[in-house]
Amino acid sequence: MKVLHIDSSLQGNNSTSSKIAKKLIEKLDVDNAQQQQITYRDLNISQVPHLTEAIFSAFHTPEAERTIEQQAAAAVSDQLIDEVSNSDILIIAVPMYNFGVPSTLKAWIDHLARAGKTFAYTAEGPKPLLKMPKTYVIATRGGLYANTPADTQAPWLEQVLKFIGIPEVEFIFAEGVAMNSADDVLSNADARINELLSA
Repeated sequence: MKVLHIDSSLQGNNSTSSKIAKKLIEKLDVDNAQQQQITYRDLNISQVPHLTEAIFSAFHTPEAERTIEQQAAAAVSDQLIDEVSNSDILIIAVPMYNFGVPSTLKAWIDHLARAGKTFAYTAEGPKPLLKMPKTYVIATRGGLYANTPADTQAPWLEQVLKFIGIPEVEFIFAEGVAMNSADDVLSNADARINELLSA
């Protein structure tokens, strides 16, 4: 079982979202009794570049016609897409910053959602090109936002992931981090993990 673990918190693998993701990975291993191959990417360390006109133009230039700089720009995106497409399970650990996702995660998504690579425009409308069985999103928040109009993360993440071909997106919310004890937050998340894996 190939697992891709994406961290986007400023605190990296010391963050609450990352700790919950690791707990999920442990329980997936126990429940599936399969050998795991884990690919880990901390978006604060890997420095996925934010989109620029040069990068965007590289995406839309035929491979044989790309400059050396465009080839390098496209290669970064290709690697990120390969990491996802070669995985059986994708786990995204994401805190809420100023009511949205971290800019590093947005940059990662921007490299992942590419016309002709992960989705295509057809006469019938957009068509997803990735084929992944499942994604888990660990969403940590200081307050309480899930299932309210103030939650600008979950609907967007679910929409964009399904758009590129990841139809099953499960959310594990760890909310009230600024209001409750860390033990309570982790306990609630653990209960949600158990619920998902027993379904």
